[in-house]
Amino acid sequence: MRDRLEDFALASPGLLLIGLGFLFPIAEMVRLSVVGPDGGFTTLHYTRFLTDAYYLGIVWRTVYLSLLITAICAAVGFPLAYVMARVSPRLRLWLVVLIILPLMTSVVVRTFGWMVLLGRGGLVPSTLWKLGFVGRNFSMMQTEAAIVIGMVQVLLPFTTLSILGVVMKIDRRLEEAARTMGASFMGTLRTVVLPLAMPGILAGSLLAFTLSVSSFVTPSLLGGVRLPVVAASIYDAATKTLEWNFAAAQSVILLVGVLLVLTPYIKLSGRRNG
Repeated sequence: MRDRLEDFALASPGLLLIGLGFLFPIAEMVRLSVVGPDGGFTTLHYTRFLTDAYYLGIVWRTVYLSLLITAICAAVGFPLAYVMARVSPRLRLWLVVLIILPLMTSVVVRTFGWMVLLGRGGLVPSTLWKLGFVGRNFSMMQTEAAIVIGMVQVLLPFTTLSILGVVMKIDRRLEEAARTMGASFMGTLRTVVLPLAMPGILAGSLLAFTLSVSSFVTPSLLGGVRLPVVAASIYDAATKTLEWNFAAAQSVILLVGVLLVLTPYIKLSGRRNG
């Protein structure tokens, strides 16, 4: 009993911080989402969001783009992490610095940089035009491709570093044994390294998905009003139309959606990887 009281006393500052900074705002958000115009209980805001084709389209776009961004981050992050894990310590240090360096710059600044590169007359459209891939100079702004490019650049470091921590712990002798038994380099990656690196890939993919599905700045600036996402819809409801209750309902739906993704991941990861 005494040990439990001591443990609780040590944990109480952290628990208080979690309660004030996380649980209380969520509780208030849930309360606002069920408050009607007359001040009574209502599910009107949830019904409005879940039955309107416009908002369902926003949800689909958010989920679709987040899955695509996550897949690209995992596909690029795994080979990049493997290379970083197998090079010399000195070169690995510089590669880690290059990966982390963009995180030291504001997301807003990086997104404005992509607006310059992807806009009409920017480096990317102009290069495609001069190389003959497109028939005219165009703008990639306010397209899904622009959102994907910008978000992959933002989230790739998180995925790569998550995978790197796992790949670094893989014994190289396992790869040597596979090569000795006649496996090719790609076969060794597929049958030895990839299964052992799966916890890092799952963790990095989950991190990329949760950050992508709730991202606001980059999709709003690169996608514009033509391609709204859930986070932008919440922002518009709270700041432009001043529908705080409707914005709270959207926030709760987004939170529940993320939790639905987290739950099977936790069970799958715990069952397969301890």
